[in-house]
Amino acid sequence: MAQTQHLPPESRRPGRQETGEGLSLAARMPRMVLESRRVAASLVHGIHGRRRAGAGESFWQFRPFVNGEAAGRIDWRRSGRDERLYVREREWESPHSVWLWVDRSASMAFRSSLAGAPKIERAFVLALALADTLVDGGERVGLLGLKTPVASRRIAELVAETYAAHEGDLDEDMPPPDAVGRLDEVLLVGDFLAPAAEIVARVDAISARGARGHLLMVVDPAEETFPFQGQAVLHEAEAGLSLRIGDAGAWGTTYRTRMRAHRDAIMDGVRRRGWTLTIHHTDRPASEAALRILTLLSTGTGKG
Repeated sequence: MAQTQHLPPESRRPGRQETGEGLSLAARMPRMVLESRRVAASLVHGIHGRRRAGAGESFWQFRPFVNGEAAGRIDWRRSGRDERLYVREREWESPHSVWLWVDRSASMAFRSSLAGAPKIERAFVLALALADTLVDGGERVGLLGLKTPVASRRIAELVAETYAAHEGDLDEDMPPPDAVGRLDEVLLVGDFLAPAAEIVARVDAISARGARGHLLMVVDPAEETFPFQGQAVLHEAEAGLSLRIGDAGAWGTTYRTRMRAHRDAIMDGVRRRGWTLTIHHTDRPASEAALRILTLLSTGTGKG
């Protein structure tokens, strides 16, 4: 029979003793920035930015004149070089900003023997790689609750430095309820183990002005399969609880059923608001999830 106990206070700070070291960012940020650069480089042949022709001031390209267009659009200087007529197109200047948030709560420090990295490391590598690629593609990137959007080529370093400077409160596993602009997009990266109703309510708050967004759920393989046997005690680091479950193998079926129901509830809730949910397992390459998110951002899709 399952029995719940409270962990002693000394086991619950900071981010619980057992996870405090795993959540510390400052010492590991340089390595994660380098890893994110490798991931970003692998995305060059995938979706690369959202620059395209449209209304703006910056020159984009010359293209052949099409019958039916206004003659005033013809660039006569360029057309005079050969026997074709050309139109001078300007670059579409997107008013969009992309807002990032990374979950730094205690559960993000978890890493099983099946994983390639702790969830928090993979989350930051993905966030930094995506920030780098988005800025390189002409976007501005900001941090929810921490930093206004910028288009700096040092965006990976700026994101890393900002989060490293705000390591104080590791108990918050939800993004700030800051509503962002209608034309903006939001990327939330975490394990999303909070109650589904709370997660969907927070998405509602952020998208109150019409912003679209994407949830990137980072999952350790052991959290997916629960490959444990025999007598076991589970520790819930954020709430400071321990659960003695007896036969882990028998309990695993119940666990997997509840996990599927939890994810389905999140998926249904965010889809109704035009958001998407992507699940990334930490035993898979980070580039897979990054390319998926870039595809969603570049196509403007609201259907996961």
